[in-house]
Amino acid sequence: MTAPRSQSLVVIGNGMAGMRTVEELLKLAPDMYRITVFGAEPHGNYNRILLSPVLAGEKTVDEIMLHTRAWYDEKGVTLHAGDPVVRIDRKRRTVHAASGLAMGYDRLLIATGSKPFIVPVPGHDLPGVIGFRDLQDVDTMLAAARAGGRAVVIGGGLLGLEAANGLLRRGMDVSVVHVTGSLMNQQLDPPAAELLRASLERRGLRILLNRQTVEIAGVGRAQSVVFEGDEEIPADLVVMAAGVRPNIDLARSAGLHCERAIVVDDTLQTYDPRVYAVGECVQHRRATFGLVAPIWDQARVCAAHLAGAGHRRYVQQATATKLKVTGVDLYSAGDIVGGEGSEDLVLRDRRGGVYKRLVVAGNRLTGAVLVGDVADGPWYFDLIQRRTDISSMRDQLLFGQACATAA
Repeated sequence: MTAPRSQSLVVIGNGMAGMRTVEELLKLAPDMYRITVFGAEPHGNYNRILLSPVLAGEKTVDEIMLHTRAWYDEKGVTLHAGDPVVRIDRKRRTVHAASGLAMGYDRLLIATGSKPFIVPVPGHDLPGVIGFRDLQDVDTMLAAARAGGRAVVIGGGLLGLEAANGLLRRGMDVSVVHVTGSLMNQQLDPPAAELLRASLERRGLRILLNRQTVEIAGVGRAQSVVFEGDEEIPADLVVMAAGVRPNIDLARSAGLHCERAIVVDDTLQTYDPRVYAVGECVQHRRATFGLVAPIWDQARVCAAHLAGAGHRRYVQQATATKLKVTGVDLYSAGDIVGGEGSEDLVLRDRRGGVYKRLVVAGNRLTGAVLVGDVADGPWYFDLIQRRTDISSMRDQLLFGQACATAA
């Protein structure tokens, strides 16, 4: 007969980071905790990264679900979906949900993720102005697409371009507005961004760069977007995709130490030893996180400590970004800016839509930007991580692994 689970673990947030931690914990100590999960959305856990294919019609909602209701039942995990926690009482070790339900905990895991940054201009709260963060946002966008008309996406990063592509494929007339002079300026250098812009415009997107939004105008709902200089474009739907912010209001109101996000140590523990946090809501050694790879690492370390196997420590690793934006393959890794003493190795094939830029400092590869041909991206990333001496293959480096490592 299995002994009853003696301790209570409450998880705030039914998203990818929190539930990955639960998965890892169940592998290590399946009978240690009574696990209760509170989620703001009224369904099981889904892959938020795949919202864009759902919007574009390439996947269904069922296909992006990671944990169905049946999974929670099978694992003995209690799920309160659509019932977010609104208050944490750390003194009494209790969480209070919107429904009025109160639940005690021995250990608490906060995985509240992030929320879209809504540009705080006049009219930002009008009907027809949304973020792009969850299934409800996708439903709103699909309803707007069915009605037809014009969409304006504010933000020329990955999320904005994916939203724009989905709406374009659903039949809307789409404009992308970006505040700087090049798209995806966090991941791409200007020549790579220009290649991407030209490709997107050929597909039918309208790209407006160097535009500062000053107002969402409309009577009763959004009808246009106004920029500095009194330029105005019509809009039946405005999608705010100008970045995200860690969702820390709950943690801050509970008195947990927060800076840009919830501050955690190398074990993902907050300043309260009973409370852990993982994912986009955390700050570790001054860094915050938005990519899956570091969050999966956090989940493994946090689960080990919750299970009492506390020998692991979270160590930040260099990350690479591999993207496919509306059919264009991109890869970005390391320091793409370069610095004093660094040198750029560049290959351009405009007709073929291929661009490669490698940043070299001394005898080390320190950064890589690839557009079109990204097959060697992981190899370049490995050279960056290992700080490999590339002196012997420097002249062949741009032509990829097969050429550079040939005898």
